[in-house]
Amino acid sequence: MADDDRTPEEEFQELIQQLFGSGAQLDPEQLSRLSAMGIDPAMMQTVMRNLQGAFAAGGDGIDWEAAKRQALHIANQDGLGVTAGQRTELDQAFALSALWLSEATTISQLSAPPSAITRGAWVEATLPVWQELAEPVATSIADALTATLSEQAPEDMQGLVQGAGRLMRTVGGSLFATQLGQVVGNLAKEVVSGGDVGIPLMPDGTAAILPQNFADFGRDLEIPEDQLALYIATRELAHARLFRHARWLRLHVISQVTDYARGVQIDTDALEEMASRFDPSEPEELRKALESGVLLPARSEAQTAALTRLENLLATIEGWVDVVTEDATSRLPSAGRVAEAVRRRRAVGGPAERALGSLVGLELRPRRMREAAAMWRAVTDAVGTAGRDALWDYPDLMPTAEDIDDPASLVARLEARARGEEPERDELDDALARILAGESPESGQAPAGGETDGGEPDADGPPDDHRPV
Repeated sequence: MADDDRTPEEEFQELIQQLFGSGAQLDPEQLSRLSAMGIDPAMMQTVMRNLQGAFAAGGDGIDWEAAKRQALHIANQDGLGVTAGQRTELDQAFALSALWLSEATTISQLSAPPSAITRGAWVEATLPVWQELAEPVATSIADALTATLSEQAPEDMQGLVQGAGRLMRTVGGSLFATQLGQVVGNLAKEVVSGGDVGIPLMPDGTAAILPQNFADFGRDLEIPEDQLALYIATRELAHARLFRHARWLRLHVISQVTDYARGVQIDTDALEEMASRFDPSEPEELRKALESGVLLPARSEAQTAALTRLENLLATIEGWVDVVTEDATSRLPSAGRVAEAVRRRRAVGGPAERALGSLVGLELRPRRMREAAAMWRAVTDAVGTAGRDALWDYPDLMPTAEDIDDPASLVARLEARARGEEPERDELDDALARILAGESPESGQAPAGGETDGGEPDADGPPDDHRPV
């Protein structure tokens, strides 16, 4: 096709590709073409500087590699690694903590040795999970930005705007990737250990402490460093052991966060208002809007319910870790003071809340952690560590929100089970019993002929204890 045969849309797309190609610069002819289209060449040059890196990747949407580069740039700014002395001290703390934990829980030790890691290594290890958590909202923002900017364009420009749809989607994706990189990079400068955030970011069975951040955390506590290291190492090992033992738990937590994130709908009114005055040469305003969460509207009823479930789940996990850590560190004179410092840090909104609030609009406050810890303490006192830890063997055994509210009922059930008494039956038990007996779960009647699916009479009744596990 000759140049003169190109449509305006094709001409615009070609110009955009040239402008945002690797190392592209505006030549006099392109300046003239931009002016003829009513586009300020100076503004476009600024846009090029801000976004050229994103287009060089050639992707459509979120440039996760850009997020990684940004996070590592922030995390590694000080250029400090882990010294041999730090590694030795933490290795010793982990070794003693492992022995103490073996007395406080029946959940077995990790197969891989714990380690002292740099901030950059923490970014490398956790970024895949952050990407999984953030992707639903990132996609929503990129789609909403594309649609909203298209709606803002005049009617005679719709063809051009639609031709540049991929461009606008990449703008939104690039800005979100930058935001994710900043959040994770800054978080790497705060987290003390792998389990510090509460959600399972590290690979299964991995325990780690960040020596630089550990030093910052204990600087104003006036607690001997060796005692602080023992407490933090114990807590980190307890958290890692739990997720390694209950292998279903990691997916359970992450799926609840992503389910919440998928329900996020961008506030189109706020985005339209911003788009009406959006200057592409100054993407800082959109970046700040993403960080502040102004584009994320109030939670729906479904999201509020999802948030409540997630808070109860995380409280149940953290409550168990609190109790086990308290028992394992009972020899430490300063254990109580360290525990209170950890609780205060959570209560004012720790690094996890800020990160999740910025990325997916998810606010997590440990409202239920003290109640969950009280429940686990009551269970431990009633049935011992083995009976307590067995509740993590299967998902359906784990305590519920109602158990946090009323630990006495949970304790009564566990004590009855320990005595060999059959648990109180409910409607689910009765329905399952009828199914196992070959009856209709609704009618309670056996199928015609009184036969099971296999064609033989069902001579055996349901087992005494048929609760699924």
